[in-house]
Amino acid sequence: MGYKLVGNGFSVSTKKEVEGVFIVIKTVQDVIELIQGEAEGKICYTEQAGTTTLAPILGRISGVICKTGTFGSHLAIVSREYEIPAFMATKIEYDLSELNGKKVKMHTVENGNRGELYLIE
Repeated sequence: MGYKLVGNGFSVSTKKEVEGVFIVIKTVQDVIELIQGEAEGKICYTEQAGTTTLAPILGRISGVICKTGTFGSHLAIVSREYEIPAFMATKIEYDLSELNGKKVKMHTVENGNRGELYLIE
């Protein structure tokens, strides 16, 4: 098994390393499907740092990756409360549609501020 670095951002929550299935969340319907299916073990990617869309599943997912946001964003704050890893202002150097559904790893670099996202190959 190998790891390929596909993105990085600011690690703004717990520093634990997690692996899970990468899921792109674009609509409320995407969240509803996770509620009705299995949210456990998912690492959810969203473009907005608000919690409105992800709130119903935050207690069940393994991690959050957001394209925007900072340490003080609502999603970052709530992720800390739930003690799930969260990366904000994340740049992903990989096609999201190809990454969707693949197994990934969230890793916080030793200084604790930078998070790295790896595709598990």
